[in-house]
Amino acid sequence: MTTAIDTLLSKKLSDGLRSDAPTPLYFQLFSLLKGLILDGTLPYGERIPTEEQLANAFNVSRITAKRSMDELAKEGLVERRRGRGSHIIYKYTPKPVKAPLIGMLQEIESMARNSSATVLESTMRPPPADIREELGLPENSLALHLVRIREREGRRFGFYKSWTTGVDLPDDSHFFEDKPRLKFFRDNGLVITHVTQTLSAESALGEVALALDIPEGTALLTLTRRSFHREGSEETLRDYLQVYYNPEHFQYKMDLEID
Repeated sequence: MTTAIDTLLSKKLSDGLRSDAPTPLYFQLFSLLKGLILDGTLPYGERIPTEEQLANAFNVSRITAKRSMDELAKEGLVERRRGRGSHIIYKYTPKPVKAPLIGMLQEIESMARNSSATVLESTMRPPPADIREELGLPENSLALHLVRIREREGRRFGFYKSWTTGVDLPDDSHFFEDKPRLKFFRDNGLVITHVTQTLSAESALGEVALALDIPEGTALLTLTRRSFHREGSEETLRDYLQVYYNPEHFQYKMDLEID
């Protein structure tokens, strides 16, 4: 079983310090150790090598090793006790990966501004049963149904189908050709407070293959986006969007953060 001492005394890690770098060696060693503690590589309760062992492994002075350990103790990551050595007291717990909603919505609007849309359908009609249930609508209730193709520089990269509740058809039938749906939502008082996205893959069939001008069976990247609106303590699904992307002309990129 690999211990903290084995990990820290490995040559791969010791090669990470650079004496010619502008950052002091003690801070380089402190940062390396801190990163290994915070990401759980060095677990709670594990004993840290002695100052002498660290100094020898990383080819630094014992004073440098001591200062690094003092900084870790100061940040509450390790506990140092005379006669017992230094032990990690930080408990690692996995953090969920989150895509900031603000950034996501800006990205959606940016895509709309930098591509053109052809609207194939814009009507008010009952959604299919599975989508109707997700939207919490009674039978025969109407929702805004929008079908579009997006293209950039003459290349059709996306086929979009959406169902939206709480809004009516826009007065201008060409509205969605050059404006983002998010602007239409805002103009109609629909504020999106929570978005979930599911990425998958499907083969192009029927109307999708025809709309994107590709052979049936072509592998596509698919995205299902559910957008929610909160009123008080209640959150309801207001928009259900399915997108089929041609990976030859489109890649979906997300910039994620750890909170």
